[in-house]
Amino acid sequence: MAEIINLRQARKAARRKHDEATAAANRAKFGRTKAERVAQASEQARALRLIDGAKREQD
Repeated sequence: MAEIINLRQARKAARRKHDEATAAANRAKFGRTKAERVAQASEQARALRLIDGAKREQD
């Protein structure tokens, strides 16, 4: 005899599986934390200040 399944629960489970796959793809694509973004931006700003400070003035 076949196993009886609830179609509503099966649809919800399939949707959760699809959403988790989408979330995993997005984590791989956009996966930096706010702290990492802020740290990278401050490091970039520091490097620009260092380079600008080393430039010679031109008339």
